[in-house]
Amino acid sequence: MHRILVIDDEQSIRELLKDFLQTKDFEVITSSDGETGVQLLKQEKFDLFLMDLMMPGISGLDVLRACRSEDIDVPCIVITAHASVQTAVEAMKLGAYDYLPKPFVLEDVNMTIHRALDVYSLKEENRSLKSELKKQNTYNKRALDRIIGTSASIQSVIKFVEKIADTDSTVLITGESGTGKELIAKNIHYNSNRAGKPFVPLNCAAIPKDILESELFGHEKGAFTGAVSTRIGRFELANQGTLLLDEIGELAPALQVKLLRVLQEKEFERVGSIKTIKTDARIIAATNRDLEKAVRDGDFREDLYYRLNVIPLKLPPLRNMKEDIPLMIDHFITHMSKRKGMSVPTITKETMKCLTSYHWPGNVRELENLIERLIILNDGSVVEPVDLPERMHSKVRAGSVSGKEKLSPDGVDLNIMLEEIENNMIIQALEISRGVKSKAASLLGLNRTTLIEKMKKKAIEFNAS
Repeated sequence: MHRILVIDDEQSIRELLKDFLQTKDFEVITSSDGETGVQLLKQEKFDLFLMDLMMPGISGLDVLRACRSEDIDVPCIVITAHASVQTAVEAMKLGAYDYLPKPFVLEDVNMTIHRALDVYSLKEENRSLKSELKKQNTYNKRALDRIIGTSASIQSVIKFVEKIADTDSTVLITGESGTGKELIAKNIHYNSNRAGKPFVPLNCAAIPKDILESELFGHEKGAFTGAVSTRIGRFELANQGTLLLDEIGELAPALQVKLLRVLQEKEFERVGSIKTIKTDARIIAATNRDLEKAVRDGDFREDLYYRLNVIPLKLPPLRNMKEDIPLMIDHFITHMSKRKGMSVPTITKETMKCLTSYHWPGNVRELENLIERLIILNDGSVVEPVDLPERMHSKVRAGSVSGKEKLSPDGVDLNIMLEEIENNMIIQALEISRGVKSKAASLLGLNRTTLIEKMKKKAIEFNAS
């Protein structure tokens, strides 16, 4: 029930308005003078007040001035027998919603009240949304804090994100698998003026090629077998927001042409439709492939590459910022332990030394997965080097085997040495083949399935650019 204050020095007017408004399901409080009315507005909550302009003591205009100085934000409707354009304009300048001359029609009063309440409700909703967006943006500005690290490499990335976030330019993020390309894309979005709009990610490699066009652009009912209803695509969902096209290097040639048109014309059609739809989505593309090489090899369109590569951002691999590894480990342990409701394990100095000296072919993702495993398996206990995968704690590191090692008097664990040689060869093959497993398997004289099984067994997650 809306609460209304009526301020008028004439008792008959006060009673008339009170009786009428109560029949319209309003709660009505009355005041016979402006001074008392101001005190009521300051002390109690009202949704609206009606007021005569000409009253003994302080006038209606003075009441409006007092409301402004006291920051009382309640819609006001002025009612007076002393109607004039000048007083109406003055009242509106001081914040009155509307102006009704006496004699008035009661239904006109009712309609004006409802209009004022509707307008004020929209203003309040808008104010609330802006406040929430401001809070969200304040929170999202802190999203840069979630990019963990103090190394020169990661600080350079953070500064670059801050610089480009508020532009609408297309960004191409490159880097090895697991370096955090989607996290960086989210930081760009949530620190931009589009933060209140959707962030829509799409992994181009994870969706079958025959339905990827529908995922991007949507489709009409009956456009193809199985299209039982109209579907909105990612470009429509991301309108006025940001669309992340992850693994863009895997996009089929036919879709490359269609994506190029969207980037150039800012428009597209759903599958099975001739209606053109405009889009204002900002595009962020990400890939672990060398797109310049893909262009030279004829696998990627040169014109599309240059459309995507407006602002290039290359992320460093974890092995190039090893001083950040302890910070990342602490971050992952703290947050994962809390999320899983488990005790925080202790990492010994020897264990930390193993972790910081490891090659990390799977980058931050491999580190994060390892920490999750350690939290589950070592809940609250001390993590020793032996608790790590063998490739991380063995005496012989990947890359340290030259083939000319001498057997020490203390002997050597041949199984561990051979394991490390195999790990090193797999990592090198993946680096040379830029993560293409079939090429890596060929370099090693293995079948692709055999290589994949070995990678799973060794927990090697690696798709180098």
